[in-house]
Amino acid sequence: MAGGFKAGFVRLMQYLQDPEHVARFQRLCGVRATEPRDRLGNGAPYVRHEDVQNGGGDGIRRRDAEKEKRNNGVANGAAACTGDDAMGSTVKPMRRNSLTGDVGQDFLIENKLLYYLFTFGTELGNELFYISFFPYLMWGVDAFVSRRLVVVWVWVMYLGQCTKDVFRWPRPSSPPVVKVEVFYNSEYSMPSTHAMSSTAIPLSLLLITCSRWEYPLMLGVFLAVTWCVLVCLSRIYMGMHSILDIIAGVLYSLLIILIFGPALDTIDTFNQTHPYAPVLIVSLHLGLGLFSFTLDTWSTSRGDTAQILGSGAGIALASHVNYKVGLLPDPPMSMLPLQPPPFTLSLIGICALRFILGVIILLATRAVMKALTIPLVCRLFGIPSNDVRKARQHMEVELPYRYITYGTVGFNALFFVPFVFSHIGLL
Repeated sequence: MAGGFKAGFVRLMQYLQDPEHVARFQRLCGVRATEPRDRLGNGAPYVRHEDVQNGGGDGIRRRDAEKEKRNNGVANGAAACTGDDAMGSTVKPMRRNSLTGDVGQDFLIENKLLYYLFTFGTELGNELFYISFFPYLMWGVDAFVSRRLVVVWVWVMYLGQCTKDVFRWPRPSSPPVVKVEVFYNSEYSMPSTHAMSSTAIPLSLLLITCSRWEYPLMLGVFLAVTWCVLVCLSRIYMGMHSILDIIAGVLYSLLIILIFGPALDTIDTFNQTHPYAPVLIVSLHLGLGLFSFTLDTWSTSRGDTAQILGSGAGIALASHVNYKVGLLPDPPMSMLPLQPPPFTLSLIGICALRFILGVIILLATRAVMKALTIPLVCRLFGIPSNDVRKARQHMEVELPYRYITYGTVGFNALFFVPFVFSHIGLL
């Protein structure tokens, strides 16, 4: 009985991991390859799970037949099309990786609406979103909510990135998958950290605010579910994850929130009030980073993890400083639940001005710190800095650069920017 259950479970996992499902979803959404490919973007050949049982003979014959079929399809498509409008627009993969130089292959988009929708969805898990969303909560909504949400985000993303480097599963193979995005193609696949963050952030936002703010609860649930589903589907659309990666990411995120969620109030209070909090914040985030970076080959995972830990440390330090100087104080419990202010032109204008000015300060901070730290660290460790792309792939450069740069960005987001706002009448 146990053996049969185990065999059935393994078959289910293999079925959910099959890249054919990803490719089928892409074709359903109007994504087509412009030319056949024989290899993965990360260098691994495409082999079905059932082909392993017979030494790959069936897989070789199948791939030969599929390759001939694709070649014929591409030739027929080229003969039938006289322009982009015949089959769709030819598009380059999103966000070329400046560190790996991977540019991917061209592909056809037959449904532009879905392309833009899923592009938006996948950006909800990228750096530009985080550097905009979290500060907006800090400056325009509720610093209390943003502090705790960042703690959850750091937990989820750190554990997700570490788990990827433990499993070391490759991305869905191409062919049959079309790589609509290539920026994260050098990372491992299991679990999907986009799925983890898109589960943790809206769910935690709902749990933190439901008893703190007055708003329609069902509207919050609908937005949280929509957010999660959109991001998860976008990762399959982009060709970055299998169905199994997505399911595992969602379940893993729920497990992390279930285990660590009760400690959220204690952690936030400690960060604000304990006299030794700054020392522990810096040492803990540095220790977690050094403990996790044992990659066999370089990928964007290491830098992203250092970036997340640095941001979390900077924001936690800023919460401690804010508490000491009385900046962005939490409202007394007697005022809860809070009511959203009425939307007026004046309120919209102030929020827009805060957001624009604040993001400019953060982007300037990132640019300045990046320009200062990379040459400095290269000189400190004797690494040539004439090729920045190669220099940043050295752990001695990447970790300090990411940690210091994004630690400063996080600190400025919660302390320096509100401090500026308070002195120019925007707070």
